Amino acid sequence: MPYTISMSSRYALYEINKLHDRFAPKFDVPKGVKPHYNISPAQSVPVIINKDGINQIKLMKWGFIPKGAKDTNSIFRYKTFNVRSEIIFNKSTWAESIRTRRCLIPANGFYEWKKSATNKDPYYIRPTDQPLFAIAGIYSTWTDPNGVDWGMCSMITIDSETDDDMTPSRLPIVIDSADEANWLNPDITDINLIYKTMRPYNPNQLTIIRVGEGVNSIKIDKPELIERYTRK
Repeated sequence: MPYTISMSSRYALYEINKLHDRFAPKFDVPKGVKPHYNISPAQSVPVIINKDGINQIKLMKWGFIPKGAKDTNSIFRYKTFNVRSEIIFNKSTWAESIRTRRCLIPANGFYEWKKSATNKDPYYIRPTDQPLFAIAGIYSTWTDPNGVDWGMCSMITIDSETDDDMTPSRLPIVIDSADEANWLNPDITDINLIYKTMRPYNPNQLTIIRVGEGVNSIKIDKPELIERYTRK
């Protein structure tokens, strides 16, 4: 059975204590960042950006919001929490950010849903060789009706280039640790150089496990969500 054709709409980030050393040694993790096992669009999430040559950890809304929007509902209406790598340079929503405002979205894993005979079964996916990894992202700014500026970010997805029945046809782009500095560098604007960094992850290096249906509810956020599902 194929995976449901959908966007990556949930992920987990629980190793908060490792963000500082892993991504931004000169900056502390913003206050209020807590471990989460079921992050959904419109939530505030930590992202890594580079300013003046130094990595920083910032909180941003997950999903792009159009200028003049009154609230975050457009994130769900237009599904701006993901963007396809194939179109990112050609759409005005994304074109400027992919060239000059790229970010890393730290994660411990993400979820995809696979069609079964009677249901859509959730799976938890993570790189086998990277307990804490970085998803390719872009960011921008939205000013709410009260005049408050919010950072906003989106994940970039790519065709997984595999016919393996256990691997989804599309996946978030996992940035190789050796490419992270170049990805964050705003001085790198050449399309070809950026595209070289946006590669599908080797499916043989992914751990994919069936998990319980608790992740279907955004109200449930606990460690048990990433445990292997055992039919009772």
